Amino acid sequence: MTTNNYQQTSQSEQSASAVDENNKNTGARPTTEPVIAIRDLKKTYFLGQTRVRALRGVTLEVYPGEFVAVMGPSGSGKSTLMNLIGCLDRPTSGEYWLTGKAVSRMSADELADIRNRRIGFVFQGFNLLPRATALKNVMLPLLYAGHSRGEQLRRARKTLQLVGLGARTHHMPSQLSGGQQQRVAIARALVNDPSLLLADEPTGNLDSSTSLEIMAVLQALNLRGLTILLVTHNAEIAAYARRQVVFRDGRIVQDEPIPSTTGRSAQADFDTLATHPPDRIPTRDTLERSSS
Repeated sequence: MTTNNYQQTSQSEQSASAVDENNKNTGARPTTEPVIAIRDLKKTYFLGQTRVRALRGVTLEVYPGEFVAVMGPSGSGKSTLMNLIGCLDRPTSGEYWLTGKAVSRMSADELADIRNRRIGFVFQGFNLLPRATALKNVMLPLLYAGHSRGEQLRRARKTLQLVGLGARTHHMPSQLSGGQQQRVAIARALVNDPSLLLADEPTGNLDSSTSLEIMAVLQALNLRGLTILLVTHNAEIAAYARRQVVFRDGRIVQDEPIPSTTGRSAQADFDTLATHPPDRIPTRDTLERSSS
């Protein structure tokens, strides 16, 4: 597997990335408007007579071009946060702005439009239509957005090419590997040019090698400027992000950047893994010693 075809960035993109690199390394926040701005967000559920405080006053900002991993044990609030940021649920109280728009005050129709046009979703399950080709699966959000068929075809083909599947446009999901199916799902999430990609356990159904393949795709897309929020319980996967936010009992207990000097390359780890026999899958320590 190689990510060269979608790792290439223009000089302007590279320059913009370089401007923010020092901020990412030191933890300083850029001066641009955040993609996500959350203030004192709370969410309470009622299960029978039991009140469940899923989020207990969360404040968080995510800026353009960041790659943030949200971690925490089951019941910590990370999935609730994902649902609220993805406009799949409403907070009990607090404020949420997406690219400067007050999402927490929007109507149901406005939220549906935000979900389709501003947010891309990638889930643990690929959620592809089994009787539709990769191309038609990626075209679906464009159909809902009202684009012409010609525009649907043009943008879907371009996005599949971006994730390295330009030669698989007419394949059915059953004809694709797990990693390829997840790349189709990523292309579908990107086809409307969203402001934010939400990835909820995107490697949960994949083996170690394929997980690295998907993380290499996400890292390459992030280098192109895509803002990514990744929810995972797996510290190995979170290590490929540029910032880690840890939840416990509905609160953020840790929020730290990952300096580029200590960050991991999924592509490099995939290449290292490929040099080992299938019956000797290396651990992270093995990978680190091999690459040193």
